Amino acid sequence: MRSQFAPAQSLSDVTMASRHIEAGVHRLPRAPHHRIMVHASAATRSYCSEVRRYFVRRAGDIDLVPAGQEGGFEAETPFDTIEIALQPALMERVAAELGGKAPGSRLDTRHLLRDQRIEHLARALESDFNANSPSGSLFADSIGTALAVRLLGLGEPDIDRTTRLSDIQLKRVLAHIEAALHEPLSIQRLSRVAGASSSHLRTWFKVATGFTLHRYVLRRRVERARDLLQRGDLSTSEVAELTGFAHQSHLAHWMRREIGQTPRDLRRAQPPK
Repeated sequence: MRSQFAPAQSLSDVTMASRHIEAGVHRLPRAPHHRIMVHASAATRSYCSEVRRYFVRRAGDIDLVPAGQEGGFEAETPFDTIEIALQPALMERVAAELGGKAPGSRLDTRHLLRDQRIEHLARALESDFNANSPSGSLFADSIGTALAVRLLGLGEPDIDRTTRLSDIQLKRVLAHIEAALHEPLSIQRLSRVAGASSSHLRTWFKVATGFTLHRYVLRRRVERARDLLQRGDLSTSEVAELTGFAHQSHLAHWMRREIGQTPRDLRRAQPPK
């Protein structure tokens, strides 16, 4: 079994590993976290020793193993999987924020679950990790919260909640983002600014602006960097530092994705002084 883990982060509620599973017998030991495993290969046949039956997993099939549970299986052929570790404390916190009770955050073992939202979130986290995690903790925090919300709502119809961000709350968050683009921003920090739970802020910020928190912050950082680069009095590394990017290549990567131009492109387009 080969694994590639996302870089460890202190107090991280969500981490990810890309795993290659060889054919053969495997045990899943007890773990203190919930495990979400998204099948990432063609159809694979395996025998589950817990329920004593064969399963055929296809790309996108999801297995959920709650914290403290163990399992085992025998794979007939090798396969790849995305494994996400979700801390129970996150599930408890989101359940409380959504008005639920602690027992409601209990996760049940599930096999061959099909859920496009969970699969999309897992793929997004994997893509960010494969790009050397350029998006920072706000992205991982948002993914973790979104996964918790979805897991808590499995089997229940979507509910249109009546609580929304007030104009004052939204203005506070937007102003704080503008003033702190050069700093690390987490969903917990912005939730404190808004005076709202992280799950509500994540949901209703998108309703109010049309962007996820992570996407909005990223877009504003790129726009601020473009303005600073066009002034022409700062180096690219200085602009990256002033707009919250880890380094020049990080800045260039996201500028290319967001506006189709790199810092070099902008500088070349500047008229000679």
